[in-house]
Amino acid sequence: MGGVESANSPPFDKARQRGILQAHLSPPLLIRALKRVLFVCTGNTCRSPMAETLFRELVKGRSDYEVASAGLGAMPGDKASRHTADLMKEQGHDLSDFRSQMLSKPLVKEATHIFAMGYGHLRAIEKMFPEAADKAYLVSEFCAEDRLRGQDVSDPYGGSRADYEETREVLTAVLPSLVAYIDQTFAKLS
Repeated sequence: MGGVESANSPPFDKARQRGILQAHLSPPLLIRALKRVLFVCTGNTCRSPMAETLFRELVKGRSDYEVASAGLGAMPGDKASRHTADLMKEQGHDLSDFRSQMLSKPLVKEATHIFAMGYGHLRAIEKMFPEAADKAYLVSEFCAEDRLRGQDVSDPYGGSRADYEETREVLTAVLPSLVAYIDQTFAKLS
């Protein structure tokens, strides 16, 4: 009988078959585009590792996100600053294996979204990697809070623990808006 229909069988219905196939695929099996988020600061020891860690927590359990960080002037292999590591540890995140990395062409190329901690970082990224201009943003660009939107995240490097706590508070306030922005616009970009 091979592919020949009998007189009693209904004609092949492509739409019906597609519906049956989709009904058998569970959501984890459906292909979802990977969002690669990169946070950038100066040394990749304070703000960007903190942003990376806090953002990972926001997208925990989501297989459609990869998160990393880098620095424009990083000394590759440096550990996260003591206060950054301590604050993240208090929130249940171990940064003992974290090592800084320099922003590079491969990192920029792989990223779907690059978030700079300040305007100076954003301008440097756009100058060094002009091809990334359409995917580079200020980390506070989409924040719902007027007082934070469009503001640099201050650099706590060399400062007190209170300075690091302030940085954490700002990042905690601005990062959820990034998840919302990416989730709402990524399908249009890919």
